[in-house]
Amino acid sequence: MVPLQRFRPRLLDALRGYDRRRLGTDVGAGITVGIVALPLAMAFGIASGVKPEQGIVTAIVAGFLISALGGSGVQIGGPAGAFIVIVYGILQRYGLTNLLIATGMAGVLLFLMGLFKLGALVRYIPVSIIIGFTNGIAVLIALSQLRDLLGLKIEHMPADFFSLLHTLATHLDSFNPWALAIGLACFGGLFLWPRLFVAGALPTQVFEGHTVRSLSRIPGPVVALVTMTAATAFFRLPVETIGSRFGGIPQTLPDLALPAFSWVSAKELVIPTVTIALLGAIESLLCARVADNMSGHERHDPNQELMAQGVANFVVPFFGGIPATGTIARTVTNVRAGATSPVAGMVHAVTLLGVVLVAAPLASSVPLAALAGILLFVAWNMGEWHEFARLKHFLLPYRTVMVGTFALTVIFDLTVAVEFGLLGACAFFIYRMSQLFRVRRLEAAETPPGIQVFELFGSLFFGAVAKVEALPAELPAGTRVVVLEMHRLISLDTSGLDALVQLKRTLERRQVGLVLANVNEQPLSLVRRGGLEAELGADHIVPSVAAAFAGPATTTATGAPAA
Repeated sequence: MVPLQRFRPRLLDALRGYDRRRLGTDVGAGITVGIVALPLAMAFGIASGVKPEQGIVTAIVAGFLISALGGSGVQIGGPAGAFIVIVYGILQRYGLTNLLIATGMAGVLLFLMGLFKLGALVRYIPVSIIIGFTNGIAVLIALSQLRDLLGLKIEHMPADFFSLLHTLATHLDSFNPWALAIGLACFGGLFLWPRLFVAGALPTQVFEGHTVRSLSRIPGPVVALVTMTAATAFFRLPVETIGSRFGGIPQTLPDLALPAFSWVSAKELVIPTVTIALLGAIESLLCARVADNMSGHERHDPNQELMAQGVANFVVPFFGGIPATGTIARTVTNVRAGATSPVAGMVHAVTLLGVVLVAAPLASSVPLAALAGILLFVAWNMGEWHEFARLKHFLLPYRTVMVGTFALTVIFDLTVAVEFGLLGACAFFIYRMSQLFRVRRLEAAETPPGIQVFELFGSLFFGAVAKVEALPAELPAGTRVVVLEMHRLISLDTSGLDALVQLKRTLERRQVGLVLANVNEQPLSLVRRGGLEAELGADHIVPSVAAAFAGPATTTATGAPAA
Protein backbone atom coordinates (compact mmCIF):
# COMPACT_ATOMS: atom_id res chain seq x y z
CA MET A 1 0.00 0.00 0.00
CA VAL A 2 1.32 3.47 -0.94
CA PRO A 3 2.03 5.55 2.22
CA LEU A 4 -0.07 8.71 2.27
CA GLN A 5 0.96 12.15 3.44
CA ARG A 6 -0.47 13.18 6.80
CA PHE A 7 -2.51 16.39 6.58
CA ARG A 8 -0.85 18.67 9.11
CA PRO A 9 -0.64 22.40 8.29
CA ARG A 10 2.48 24.26 9.38
CA LEU A 11 0.23 26.67 11.30
CA LEU A 12 -0.34 24.05 14.03
CA ASP A 13 3.38 23.86 14.76
CA ALA A 14 3.91 27.61 14.40
CA LEU A 15 1.34 28.40 17.11
CA ARG A 16 3.30 26.52 19.75
CA GLY A 17 4.78 29.15 22.05
CA TYR A 18 3.13 31.91 20.02
CA ASP A 19 3.15 35.18 21.96
CA ARG A 20 1.93 38.76 21.70
CA ARG A 21 5.23 40.01 20.29
CA ARG A 22 5.12 37.57 17.37
CA LEU A 23 1.46 38.39 16.79
CA GLY A 24 2.27 42.08 16.50
CA THR A 25 5.08 41.34 14.03
CA ASP A 26 2.87 39.07 11.93
CA VAL A 27 0.00 41.56 11.88
CA GLY A 28 2.35 44.31 10.68
CA ALA A 29 3.81 42.06 7.99
CA GLY A 30 0.35 40.88 6.91
CA ILE A 31 -0.97 44.42 6.53
CA THR A 32 2.09 45.39 4.49
CA VAL A 33 1.68 42.41 2.17
CA GLY A 34 -2.07 43.04 1.89
CA ILE A 35 -1.44 46.59 0.69
CA VAL A 36 1.12 45.33 -1.84
CA ALA A 37 -1.22 42.56 -2.99
CA LEU A 38 -4.15 44.88 -3.81
CA PRO A 39 -2.80 46.46 -7.04
CA LEU A 40 -1.19 43.19 -8.10
CA ALA A 41 -4.41 41.21 -7.60
CA MET A 42 -6.38 43.70 -9.69
CA ALA A 43 -3.70 43.79 -12.37
CA PHE A 44 -3.44 40.00 -12.58
CA GLY A 45 -7.21 39.67 -12.79
CA ILE A 46 -7.52 42.19 -15.62
CA ALA A 47 -4.54 40.76 -17.51
CA SER A 48 -6.05 37.27 -17.21
CA GLY A 49 -9.18 38.43 -19.00
CA VAL A 50 -11.51 38.53 -15.98
CA LYS A 51 -12.78 41.38 -13.83
CA PRO A 52 -10.44 43.00 -11.28
CA GLU A 53 -12.61 41.86 -8.37
CA GLN A 54 -12.03 38.24 -9.41
CA GLY A 55 -8.31 38.76 -8.91
CA ILE A 56 -8.95 40.31 -5.49
CA VAL A 57 -11.32 37.51 -4.46
CA THR A 58 -8.65 34.98 -5.44
CA ALA A 59 -6.09 36.76 -3.29
CA ILE A 60 -8.50 36.84 -0.33
CA VAL A 61 -9.91 33.30 -0.41
CA ALA A 62 -6.92 31.39 -1.79
CA GLY A 63 -4.43 33.54 0.12
CA PHE A 64 -6.12 32.75 3.43
CA LEU A 65 -6.42 29.01 2.74
CA ILE A 66 -2.86 28.60 1.46
CA SER A 67 -1.44 30.29 4.56
CA ALA A 68 -3.76 28.51 7.00
CA LEU A 69 -3.32 25.03 5.53
CA GLY A 70 0.08 25.15 3.80
CA GLY A 71 3.42 23.59 4.58
CA SER A 72 5.41 26.85 4.58
CA GLY A 73 5.63 29.33 7.42
CA VAL A 74 5.80 32.49 5.34
CA GLN A 75 4.51 31.77 1.82
CA ILE A 76 1.82 34.07 0.42
CA GLY A 77 -0.66 32.66 -2.09
CA GLY A 78 -2.89 34.31 -4.65
CA PRO A 79 -3.15 35.06 -8.37
CA ALA A 80 0.29 34.98 -9.98
CA GLY A 81 1.88 36.46 -13.07
CA ALA A 82 2.81 33.01 -14.33
CA PHE A 83 -0.88 32.15 -14.64
CA ILE A 84 -1.86 35.19 -16.71
CA VAL A 85 -1.12 33.67 -20.10
CA ILE A 86 -2.57 30.28 -19.14
CA VAL A 87 -5.79 31.68 -17.70
CA TYR A 88 -6.31 34.07 -20.60
CA GLY A 89 -5.81 31.27 -23.14
CA ILE A 90 -8.23 28.92 -21.37
CA LEU A 91 -10.76 31.70 -20.98
CA GLN A 92 -10.68 32.55 -24.68
CA ARG A 93 -10.87 28.93 -25.80
CA TYR A 94 -13.26 27.39 -23.27
CA GLY A 95 -15.11 30.27 -21.57
CA LEU A 96 -15.35 31.39 -17.94
CA THR A 97 -17.46 28.49 -16.67
CA ASN A 98 -15.00 25.92 -18.00
CA LEU A 99 -12.10 27.93 -16.57
CA LEU A 100 -13.70 27.65 -13.13
CA ILE A 101 -14.25 23.89 -13.63
CA ALA A 102 -10.65 23.38 -14.76
CA THR A 103 -9.42 25.34 -11.73
CA GLY A 104 -11.47 23.17 -9.37
CA MET A 105 -10.28 19.94 -11.01
CA ALA A 106 -6.69 21.20 -10.87
CA GLY A 107 -7.24 21.72 -7.14
CA VAL A 108 -8.25 18.08 -6.76
CA LEU A 109 -5.20 16.98 -8.76
CA LEU A 110 -2.88 19.15 -6.66
CA PHE A 111 -4.33 17.72 -3.46
CA LEU A 112 -3.81 14.17 -4.72
CA MET A 113 -0.22 15.01 -5.71
CA GLY A 114 0.46 16.10 -2.15
CA LEU A 115 -1.48 13.21 -0.62
CA PHE A 116 0.57 10.65 -2.56
CA LYS A 117 3.83 12.47 -1.71
CA LEU A 118 4.65 13.65 -5.23
CA GLY A 119 5.88 17.05 -4.07
CA ALA A 120 9.52 16.03 -4.39
CA LEU A 121 9.04 15.04 -8.05
CA VAL A 122 8.50 18.67 -9.05
CA ARG A 123 12.13 19.29 -8.13
CA TYR A 124 13.21 16.89 -10.86
CA ILE A 125 12.11 19.26 -13.62
CA PRO A 126 15.35 20.55 -15.21
CA VAL A 127 16.27 24.14 -14.48
CA SER A 128 16.60 24.84 -18.22
CA ILE A 129 12.87 24.16 -18.66
CA ILE A 130 11.92 26.36 -15.70
CA ILE A 131 14.04 29.26 -16.94
CA GLY A 132 12.72 28.84 -20.49
CA PHE A 133 9.03 28.94 -19.66
CA THR A 134 9.47 31.62 -16.98
CA ASN A 135 11.15 33.96 -19.45
CA GLY A 136 8.56 33.07 -22.09
CA ILE A 137 5.68 33.89 -19.75
CA ALA A 138 7.37 37.19 -18.85
CA VAL A 139 7.50 38.14 -22.55
CA LEU A 140 3.85 37.24 -23.03
CA ILE A 141 2.81 39.25 -19.96
CA ALA A 142 4.62 42.28 -21.36
CA LEU A 143 2.98 41.83 -24.77
CA SER A 144 -0.46 41.48 -23.22
CA GLN A 145 -0.05 44.84 -21.48
CA LEU A 146 0.80 46.82 -24.62
CA ARG A 147 -2.89 47.53 -25.27
CA ASP A 148 -3.38 49.39 -21.98
CA LEU A 149 0.14 50.81 -21.95
CA LEU A 150 -0.38 52.42 -25.36
CA GLY A 151 -4.06 53.16 -24.75
CA LEU A 152 -5.12 51.27 -27.89
CA LYS A 153 -8.84 50.90 -28.63
CA ILE A 154 -8.98 47.12 -28.87
CA GLU A 155 -12.17 45.46 -27.70
CA HIS A 156 -10.88 41.88 -27.77
CA MET A 157 -7.29 40.72 -27.41
CA PRO A 158 -6.55 37.34 -29.02
CA ALA A 159 -4.57 34.72 -27.10
CA ASP A 160 -2.53 33.51 -30.08
CA PHE A 161 0.94 35.09 -30.33
CA PHE A 162 0.86 36.06 -34.01
CA SER A 163 -2.77 37.19 -33.86
CA LEU A 164 -1.86 39.32 -30.85
CA LEU A 165 0.96 41.02 -32.74
CA HIS A 166 -1.29 41.57 -35.76
CA THR A 167 -4.06 43.07 -33.62
CA LEU A 168 -1.66 45.43 -31.87
CA ALA A 169 -0.14 46.53 -35.18
CA THR A 170 -3.50 47.22 -36.83
CA HIS A 171 -4.69 49.41 -33.94
CA LEU A 172 -1.64 51.60 -33.51
CA ASP A 173 -3.59 54.50 -34.98
CA SER A 174 -5.56 54.73 -31.70
CA PHE A 175 -2.39 55.31 -29.65
CA ASN A 176 -2.96 57.46 -26.52
CA PRO A 177 0.19 59.33 -25.41
CA TRP A 178 -1.31 60.04 -21.96
CA ALA A 179 -1.66 56.33 -21.30
CA LEU A 180 1.94 55.72 -22.34
CA ALA A 181 3.14 58.52 -20.09
CA ILE A 182 1.28 57.08 -17.09
CA GLY A 183 2.50 53.55 -17.76
CA LEU A 184 6.15 54.57 -18.20
CA ALA A 185 6.00 56.84 -15.15
CA CYS A 186 4.61 53.93 -13.15
CA PHE A 187 7.31 51.54 -14.41
CA GLY A 188 10.08 54.07 -13.83
CA GLY A 189 8.77 54.90 -10.38
CA LEU A 190 8.73 51.24 -9.36
CA PHE A 191 12.30 50.89 -10.59
CA LEU A 192 13.57 54.00 -8.78
CA TRP A 193 11.54 53.93 -5.55
CA PRO A 194 13.56 51.33 -3.59
CA ARG A 195 16.81 52.81 -4.88
CA LEU A 196 16.00 56.23 -3.43
CA PHE A 197 16.40 54.92 0.10
CA VAL A 198 19.70 53.13 -0.39
CA ALA A 199 22.40 54.79 1.69
CA GLY A 200 24.08 57.48 -0.36
CA ALA A 201 21.25 57.95 -2.86
CA LEU A 202 19.94 61.00 -0.98
CA PRO A 203 21.80 63.63 1.08
CA THR A 204 22.52 62.35 4.59
CA GLN A 205 20.36 64.95 6.32
CA VAL A 206 17.44 64.06 4.05
CA PHE A 207 17.95 60.32 4.32
CA GLU A 208 17.99 60.44 8.12
CA GLY A 209 14.78 62.45 8.36
CA HIS A 210 11.77 60.80 10.01
CA THR A 211 9.51 61.49 7.02
CA VAL A 212 11.90 59.86 4.57
CA ARG A 213 12.31 56.81 6.79
CA SER A 214 8.53 56.50 6.96
CA LEU A 215 8.19 56.81 3.19
CA SER A 216 10.74 54.06 2.65
CA ARG A 217 8.37 51.59 4.31
CA ILE A 218 5.57 52.24 1.80
CA PRO A 219 5.55 49.58 -0.96
CA GLY A 220 6.38 50.86 -4.45
CA PRO A 221 3.21 49.50 -6.17
CA VAL A 222 1.04 51.38 -3.67
CA VAL A 223 2.94 54.63 -4.28
CA ALA A 224 2.66 54.17 -8.05
CA LEU A 225 -1.05 53.35 -7.92
CA VAL A 226 -1.98 56.25 -5.63
CA THR A 227 0.09 58.88 -7.44
CA MET A 228 -1.01 57.85 -10.93
CA THR A 229 -4.66 57.63 -9.87
CA ALA A 230 -4.48 61.05 -8.23
CA ALA A 231 -2.79 62.58 -11.28
CA THR A 232 -5.38 61.08 -13.62
CA ALA A 233 -8.28 62.39 -11.54
CA PHE A 234 -6.77 65.84 -10.87
CA PHE A 235 -5.81 66.56 -14.46
CA ARG A 236 -8.79 64.64 -15.87
CA LEU A 237 -6.56 62.74 -18.25
CA PRO A 238 -8.35 61.02 -21.15
CA VAL A 239 -7.38 57.42 -20.28
CA GLU A 240 -9.32 54.26 -19.54
CA THR A 241 -9.89 53.41 -15.88
CA ILE A 242 -11.26 50.41 -14.01
CA GLY A 243 -14.57 52.25 -13.72
CA SER A 244 -14.86 53.07 -17.43
CA ARG A 245 -14.13 49.49 -18.51
CA PHE A 246 -15.54 47.36 -15.69
CA GLY A 247 -17.94 49.69 -13.88
CA GLY A 248 -15.99 49.62 -10.62
CA ILE A 249 -15.45 46.98 -7.94
CA PRO A 250 -18.26 45.68 -5.69
CA GLN A 251 -17.92 46.31 -1.94
CA THR A 252 -18.84 42.73 -1.09
CA LEU A 253 -17.54 39.26 -1.79
CA PRO A 254 -19.48 37.40 -4.46
CA ASP A 255 -22.09 34.88 -3.36
CA LEU A 256 -21.04 31.27 -3.12
CA ALA A 257 -22.07 29.61 -6.38
CA LEU A 258 -21.44 26.20 -7.91
CA PRO A 259 -20.08 26.28 -11.50
CA ALA A 260 -22.25 24.33 -13.94
CA PHE A 261 -20.38 21.03 -14.04
CA SER A 262 -20.74 18.28 -16.62
CA TRP A 263 -18.60 15.25 -17.41
CA VAL A 264 -18.68 16.17 -21.09
CA SER A 265 -16.97 19.48 -20.35
CA ALA A 266 -14.64 17.90 -17.81
CA LYS A 267 -13.29 15.41 -20.37
CA GLU A 268 -12.43 18.28 -22.71
CA LEU A 269 -10.57 20.11 -19.95
CA VAL A 270 -7.93 17.50 -19.18
CA ILE A 271 -5.04 19.45 -20.71
CA PRO A 272 -6.02 22.82 -19.13
CA THR A 273 -6.46 21.06 -15.79
CA VAL A 274 -3.06 19.39 -15.94
CA THR A 275 -1.46 22.65 -17.09
CA ILE A 276 -2.90 24.62 -14.16
CA ALA A 277 -1.94 21.90 -11.68
CA LEU A 278 1.59 21.49 -13.03
CA LEU A 279 2.31 25.21 -13.15
CA GLY A 280 0.75 25.74 -9.73
CA ALA A 281 2.89 22.98 -8.23
CA ILE A 282 6.10 24.28 -9.81
CA GLU A 283 5.47 27.92 -8.88
CA SER A 284 4.38 27.23 -5.31
CA LEU A 285 7.29 24.91 -4.49
CA LEU A 286 9.87 27.16 -6.15
CA CYS A 287 8.47 30.08 -4.19
CA ALA A 288 8.56 28.07 -0.96
CA ARG A 289 12.23 27.20 -1.57
CA VAL A 290 13.05 30.89 -2.09
CA ALA A 291 11.24 31.69 1.16
CA ASP A 292 13.19 28.97 3.01
CA ASN A 293 16.50 30.42 1.84
CA MET A 294 15.51 33.96 2.82
CA SER A 295 13.71 33.45 6.11
CA GLY A 296 15.85 30.91 7.92
CA HIS A 297 12.70 29.23 9.26
CA GLU A 298 12.11 25.48 9.21
CA ARG A 299 12.06 24.20 5.63
CA HIS A 300 8.67 23.80 4.03
CA ASP A 301 6.81 20.53 3.61
CA PRO A 302 6.26 20.22 -0.17
CA ASN A 303 3.47 17.67 0.08
CA GLN A 304 1.50 19.66 2.65
CA GLU A 305 2.00 22.74 0.49
CA LEU A 306 0.53 20.96 -2.53
CA MET A 307 -2.46 19.81 -0.51
CA ALA A 308 -3.10 23.39 0.63
CA GLN A 309 -2.77 24.64 -2.95
CA GLY A 310 -5.26 21.95 -3.93
CA VAL A 311 -7.83 22.99 -1.33
CA ALA A 312 -7.45 26.66 -2.29
CA ASN A 313 -7.87 26.03 -6.02
CA PHE A 314 -10.85 23.76 -5.40
CA VAL A 315 -12.64 26.33 -3.22
CA VAL A 316 -11.84 29.58 -5.03
CA PRO A 317 -13.96 28.87 -8.18
CA PHE A 318 -17.07 28.80 -5.97
CA PHE A 319 -16.43 32.52 -5.41
CA GLY A 320 -15.67 33.19 -9.08
CA GLY A 321 -11.90 33.23 -8.51
CA ILE A 322 -9.08 32.18 -10.83
CA PRO A 323 -6.14 29.79 -10.27
CA ALA A 324 -3.83 30.60 -7.38
CA THR A 325 -0.35 29.57 -6.34
CA GLY A 326 2.57 30.79 -4.26
CA THR A 327 3.72 34.27 -5.28
CA ILE A 328 7.38 35.19 -5.04
CA ALA A 329 7.04 39.00 -4.91
CA ARG A 330 4.48 38.97 -2.07
CA THR A 331 6.29 36.18 -0.22
CA VAL A 332 9.55 38.12 -0.36
CA THR A 333 7.71 41.20 0.94
CA ASN A 334 6.28 39.09 3.75
CA VAL A 335 9.72 37.79 4.74
CA ARG A 336 11.31 41.23 4.62
CA ALA A 337 8.46 42.63 6.73
CA GLY A 338 9.46 40.19 9.46
CA ALA A 339 6.74 37.53 9.27
CA THR A 340 7.25 34.67 11.72
CA SER A 341 4.32 32.35 10.96
CA PRO A 342 1.39 31.65 8.58
CA VAL A 343 -0.64 34.14 10.64
CA ALA A 344 0.93 36.93 8.54
CA GLY A 345 -0.49 35.40 5.35
CA MET A 346 -3.91 35.08 6.93
CA VAL A 347 -3.77 38.75 8.04
CA HIS A 348 -2.82 39.69 4.47
CA ALA A 349 -6.06 38.11 3.23
CA VAL A 350 -8.14 39.81 5.95
CA THR A 351 -6.49 43.15 5.08
CA LEU A 352 -7.53 42.76 1.45
CA LEU A 353 -11.07 41.93 2.52
CA GLY A 354 -11.17 45.04 4.69
CA VAL A 355 -9.96 47.23 1.82
CA VAL A 356 -12.65 45.81 -0.46
CA LEU A 357 -15.40 46.39 2.10
CA VAL A 358 -14.30 49.93 2.88
CA ALA A 359 -12.54 51.47 -0.12
CA ALA A 360 -13.71 49.56 -3.22
CA PRO A 361 -15.34 52.63 -4.87
CA LEU A 362 -11.98 54.41 -4.97
CA ALA A 363 -10.64 51.73 -7.32
CA SER A 364 -12.92 52.99 -10.10
CA SER A 365 -10.51 55.84 -10.78
CA VAL A 366 -7.42 53.65 -11.15
CA PRO A 367 -6.03 54.07 -14.70
CA LEU A 368 -5.47 50.81 -16.55
CA ALA A 369 -2.19 52.18 -17.89
CA ALA A 370 -0.87 52.32 -14.31
CA LEU A 371 -1.73 48.66 -13.80
CA ALA A 372 -0.03 47.91 -17.11
CA GLY A 373 3.10 49.65 -15.84
CA ILE A 374 3.00 47.55 -12.66
CA LEU A 375 2.68 44.34 -14.67
CA LEU A 376 5.51 45.35 -16.98
CA PHE A 377 7.67 45.75 -13.89
CA VAL A 378 6.50 42.33 -12.66
CA ALA A 379 7.41 40.81 -16.04
CA TRP A 380 10.82 42.48 -15.98
CA ASN A 381 11.61 41.09 -12.54
CA MET A 382 10.09 37.71 -13.35
CA GLY A 383 12.38 37.01 -16.28
CA GLU A 384 15.90 35.70 -15.73
CA TRP A 385 17.31 37.57 -18.72
CA HIS A 386 20.95 37.11 -17.71
CA GLU A 387 20.54 33.39 -18.44
CA PHE A 388 20.52 34.14 -22.18
CA ALA A 389 23.95 35.76 -21.88
CA ARG A 390 25.22 32.71 -19.96
CA LEU A 391 24.11 30.23 -22.65
CA LYS A 392 27.56 30.34 -24.26
CA HIS A 393 28.98 28.62 -21.17
CA PHE A 394 26.71 25.57 -21.55
CA LEU A 395 26.53 22.67 -23.97
CA LEU A 396 24.09 22.22 -26.84
CA PRO A 397 21.53 20.11 -24.88
CA TYR A 398 21.04 22.82 -22.24
CA ARG A 399 20.81 25.56 -24.88
CA THR A 400 18.35 23.61 -27.00
CA VAL A 401 16.00 22.81 -24.11
CA MET A 402 16.04 26.32 -22.66
CA VAL A 403 15.69 28.25 -25.93
CA GLY A 404 13.19 25.74 -27.32
CA THR A 405 11.02 25.93 -24.19
CA PHE A 406 11.20 29.73 -24.27
CA ALA A 407 10.25 29.97 -27.95
CA LEU A 408 7.42 27.44 -27.70
CA THR A 409 6.00 29.17 -24.62
CA VAL A 410 5.84 32.45 -26.49
CA ILE A 411 4.64 31.12 -29.86
CA PHE A 412 2.36 28.25 -28.76
CA ASP A 413 1.61 27.67 -25.08
CA LEU A 414 3.09 26.41 -21.84
CA THR A 415 1.80 22.86 -22.27
CA VAL A 416 3.57 22.37 -25.60
CA ALA A 417 6.69 24.05 -24.24
CA VAL A 418 6.94 21.88 -21.13
CA GLU A 419 6.22 18.72 -23.14
CA PHE A 420 9.01 19.65 -25.56
CA GLY A 421 11.34 20.55 -22.70
CA LEU A 422 10.77 17.31 -20.83
CA LEU A 423 11.06 15.16 -23.95
CA GLY A 424 14.17 17.05 -25.06
CA ALA A 425 15.76 16.79 -21.62
CA CYS A 426 15.00 13.06 -21.48
CA ALA A 427 16.36 12.49 -24.99
CA PHE A 428 19.59 14.37 -24.25
CA PHE A 429 19.94 12.58 -20.91
CA ILE A 430 19.53 9.19 -22.59
CA TYR A 431 22.08 10.15 -25.24
CA ARG A 432 24.53 11.37 -22.60
CA MET A 433 24.15 8.25 -20.48
CA SER A 434 24.58 6.04 -23.54
CA GLN A 435 27.83 7.84 -24.31
CA LEU A 436 29.07 7.31 -20.77
CA PHE A 437 28.56 3.55 -21.06
CA ARG A 438 31.69 1.88 -22.41
CA VAL A 439 32.98 -1.60 -23.24
CA ARG A 440 36.76 -1.82 -22.94
CA ARG A 441 38.98 -4.79 -23.76
CA LEU A 442 41.38 -5.76 -20.94
CA GLU A 443 44.73 -7.16 -21.94
CA ALA A 444 47.02 -8.72 -19.34
CA ALA A 445 49.95 -11.09 -19.49
CA GLU A 446 48.22 -13.55 -17.16
CA THR A 447 45.19 -13.91 -19.43
CA PRO A 448 45.07 -17.53 -20.69
CA PRO A 449 44.98 -18.15 -24.46
CA GLY A 450 41.53 -18.15 -26.04
CA ILE A 451 40.01 -15.87 -23.38
CA GLN A 452 38.92 -12.29 -24.04
CA VAL A 453 38.14 -10.02 -21.09
CA PHE A 454 35.95 -6.93 -21.47
CA GLU A 455 35.24 -4.38 -18.76
CA LEU A 456 31.81 -2.71 -18.65
CA PHE A 457 31.53 0.89 -17.40
CA GLY A 458 28.41 2.89 -16.50
CA SER A 459 24.79 1.88 -16.95
CA LEU A 460 23.72 -0.81 -19.40
CA PHE A 461 20.23 0.33 -20.37
CA PHE A 462 18.09 0.53 -23.49
CA GLY A 463 20.07 3.47 -24.86
CA ALA A 464 23.43 1.68 -24.63
CA VAL A 465 22.71 -1.91 -25.70
CA ALA A 466 24.15 -1.38 -29.19
CA LYS A 467 27.67 -1.42 -27.74
CA VAL A 468 27.09 -4.87 -26.25
CA GLU A 469 25.43 -6.13 -29.44
CA ALA A 470 28.56 -5.11 -31.39
CA LEU A 471 30.90 -7.02 -29.10
CA PRO A 472 30.91 -10.38 -31.02
CA ALA A 473 32.25 -8.64 -34.10
CA GLU A 474 35.33 -7.53 -32.12
CA LEU A 475 36.37 -11.03 -31.08
CA PRO A 476 39.57 -12.36 -32.68
CA ALA A 477 39.73 -15.83 -34.18
CA GLY A 478 40.34 -18.57 -31.67
CA THR A 479 38.31 -16.98 -28.89
CA ARG A 480 36.75 -19.68 -26.74
CA VAL A 481 35.54 -17.67 -23.69
CA VAL A 482 34.40 -14.08 -23.14
CA VAL A 483 34.63 -12.73 -19.60
CA LEU A 484 32.66 -9.58 -18.75
CA GLU A 485 34.19 -7.75 -15.78
CA MET A 486 31.19 -5.88 -14.31
CA HIS A 487 32.54 -4.21 -11.17
CA ARG A 488 32.04 -0.75 -12.73
CA LEU A 489 28.64 -1.54 -14.17
CA ILE A 490 26.45 0.41 -11.74
CA SER A 491 23.01 -0.49 -13.11
CA LEU A 492 21.25 -2.79 -15.53
CA ASP A 493 17.73 -2.55 -16.94
CA THR A 494 15.64 -5.19 -18.70
CA SER A 495 16.83 -4.07 -22.13
CA GLY A 496 20.42 -4.45 -20.95
CA LEU A 497 19.57 -7.88 -19.55
CA ASP A 498 18.06 -8.90 -22.87
CA ALA A 499 21.24 -7.71 -24.62
CA LEU A 500 23.30 -9.99 -22.35
CA VAL A 501 20.95 -12.90 -23.07
CA GLN A 502 21.27 -12.34 -26.82
CA LEU A 503 25.05 -12.01 -26.45
CA LYS A 504 25.17 -15.33 -24.63
CA ARG A 505 23.14 -17.04 -27.37
CA THR A 506 25.18 -15.47 -30.18
CA LEU A 507 28.42 -16.61 -28.56
CA GLU A 508 26.97 -20.05 -27.92
CA ARG A 509 26.25 -20.50 -31.65
CA ARG A 510 29.95 -19.76 -32.24
CA GLN A 511 30.89 -22.19 -29.48
CA VAL A 512 32.19 -19.38 -27.28
CA GLY A 513 31.42 -19.37 -23.56
CA LEU A 514 30.31 -16.34 -21.51
CA VAL A 515 31.34 -15.64 -17.91
CA LEU A 516 30.21 -12.71 -15.74
CA ALA A 517 32.74 -11.56 -13.14
CA ASN A 518 32.51 -9.26 -10.12
CA VAL A 519 28.84 -8.37 -10.66
CA ASN A 520 27.37 -5.59 -8.49
CA GLU A 521 24.25 -6.08 -6.39
CA GLN A 522 21.63 -4.45 -8.66
CA PRO A 523 22.77 -6.06 -11.94
CA LEU A 524 23.21 -9.42 -10.17
CA SER A 525 19.70 -9.26 -8.74
CA LEU A 526 18.21 -8.65 -12.20
CA VAL A 527 20.38 -11.36 -13.77
CA ARG A 528 18.97 -13.85 -11.27
CA ARG A 529 15.37 -12.66 -11.47
CA GLY A 530 15.48 -12.47 -15.27
CA GLY A 531 16.65 -16.06 -15.67
CA LEU A 532 20.10 -15.35 -17.14
CA GLU A 533 21.85 -17.04 -14.22
CA ALA A 534 19.84 -20.20 -14.79
CA GLU A 535 20.61 -20.09 -18.53
CA LEU A 536 24.32 -19.48 -17.99
CA GLY A 537 24.80 -21.75 -15.00
CA ALA A 538 25.85 -20.68 -11.52
CA ASP A 539 29.54 -21.48 -12.24
CA HIS A 540 29.51 -18.84 -15.00
CA ILE A 541 29.00 -16.00 -12.51
CA VAL A 542 32.18 -15.56 -10.48
CA PRO A 543 33.53 -13.03 -7.94
CA SER A 544 36.57 -11.92 -9.93
CA VAL A 545 38.41 -12.19 -13.23
CA ALA A 546 41.06 -14.38 -11.58
CA ALA A 547 38.31 -16.71 -10.44
CA ALA A 548 37.01 -16.77 -13.99
CA PHE A 549 40.42 -17.88 -15.29
CA ALA A 550 40.56 -20.71 -12.75
CA GLY A 551 36.89 -21.68 -12.84
CA PRO A 552 35.48 -24.80 -14.51
CA ALA A 553 33.48 -22.74 -17.00
CA THR A 554 36.72 -21.33 -18.47
CA THR A 555 38.97 -24.36 -18.19
CA THR A 556 36.38 -26.60 -19.77
CA ALA A 557 35.90 -24.27 -22.73
CA THR A 558 39.62 -23.67 -23.32
CA GLY A 559 40.82 -27.15 -22.47
CA ALA A 560 43.43 -25.73 -20.08
CA PRO A 561 44.02 -27.47 -16.76
CA ALA A 562 42.46 -25.87 -13.69
CA ALA A 563 44.85 -23.90 -11.49
